[in-house]
Amino acid sequence: MRSLNFVLPIILGLAAPTFAQTPAPSAAQSAQRERMKSCNVDAGSQKLAGSARKGFMADCLAGKTATPAKELTPQQAKMKSCNADASAKSLKGSERRTFMSTCLKG
Repeated sequence: MRSLNFVLPIILGLAAPTFAQTPAPSAAQSAQRERMKSCNVDAGSQKLAGSARKGFMADCLAGKTATPAKELTPQQAKMKSCNADASAKSLKGSERRTFMSTCLKG
């Protein structure tokens, strides 16, 4: 019994650090965590993936201003315009395909 009284405080002394609470994050850590959440949401809403997402996240986390959305190529702009026209005319099915083909060619 006497040896148990001697060993118990040593065991509890060694186990005490595992029971200690972790310190609260600093203000800088909290700010970085919030920035990470915000940047992640922005990258998700822009549907970025791969290296584009990586680059965006690096810039965003560094506090750099978000890069503007890339400008449309002439073909993309034409496609967008033709698509809007087809939608405005309520074209569907083969009529829409024919219209889009003609619009994109001319």
